[in-house]
Amino acid sequence: MIDALMGIYRGAVPGACVAVLQDGKAVVRRAYGLADLEEGVAATPATNYRLASMTKQITAAAILLLAERGLLSIDDRARKWLPALPHSADAVLVRHLLAHTSGVLDFEDLIPEGRSAQLHDADVLALLEAHDRSYFPSGTRFRYSNSGYILLASVVARASGTHFPAFLRSRIFQPLGMESTVAFEAGASQVAHRAFGYSNAGPAWKRTDQDLTSATLGDGGIYSSIDDLAKWDAALYDGRLLRPESLRQAFAAAAASDDPAVRYGFGWRLSGDALWHSGESIGFRNVIMRYPQRRTTVIVLTNRGSPEPYPTALAIAELFR
Repeated sequence: MIDALMGIYRGAVPGACVAVLQDGKAVVRRAYGLADLEEGVAATPATNYRLASMTKQITAAAILLLAERGLLSIDDRARKWLPALPHSADAVLVRHLLAHTSGVLDFEDLIPEGRSAQLHDADVLALLEAHDRSYFPSGTRFRYSNSGYILLASVVARASGTHFPAFLRSRIFQPLGMESTVAFEAGASQVAHRAFGYSNAGPAWKRTDQDLTSATLGDGGIYSSIDDLAKWDAALYDGRLLRPESLRQAFAAAAASDDPAVRYGFGWRLSGDALWHSGESIGFRNVIMRYPQRRTTVIVLTNRGSPEPYPTALAIAELFR
């Protein structure tokens, strides 16, 4: 039945990987299609996809790890760590950034016309520093913000004294055995077993792996596989990574979202009994669906711009009720 649901990913097309986890163990672990069309490389469970906004749950975990160590508080003002932010950010707290209630401007709307070089986190910070305004007073509304999570990565770096990718590697990925997972920086790191992103261009597929905003880290820059994400999922049950109180904060509704049926925690969406997050950027569409009461998780990673995998993940989850 899963093969049928995943039929469009089979063959010489951009592919997908699916994992169903129960009690921390993979009961389904499958790959479909190709990770690299030009070289004809098949996807496998070890294929690493750009997680896009699925990254946000890991960035939030990094903040909570630092809070546990007393190196920051989620009630710190963002300007404590990023003092060059404009005065419009005076009241923005770390918790507002985590819950998308900061009112910080979307950096995508501030990119200068004609820019061709990719933006990095420092570039985003500079763009935000130059605009002394916000969408609304912090804490009063929800507006999904990639800018906020890019700022959080910078907060992690400042509070820990460690480069954000290095902090993730030493404090999260290596302890959990996520050996192939990386916050990717071109020229500074490599992605093993890398999937490249594609978009449909009429009857053909066109490689659309990167764009101007694909090099930022805290909002979407992690590459990982279903095998490594199974280890991530297991750690969210057994306390190896975060204390129970930190997990409760991550999974608690911190804000209403733009969908009346969905609330937002720290890097997680909450719908009914599900904790989930999608991730989409040019050439990639992904989703993780966790059902803690059932101890069941469904992960779908794809290296194509469409379709959205959320309905497919829901259908797979229904098979394991």
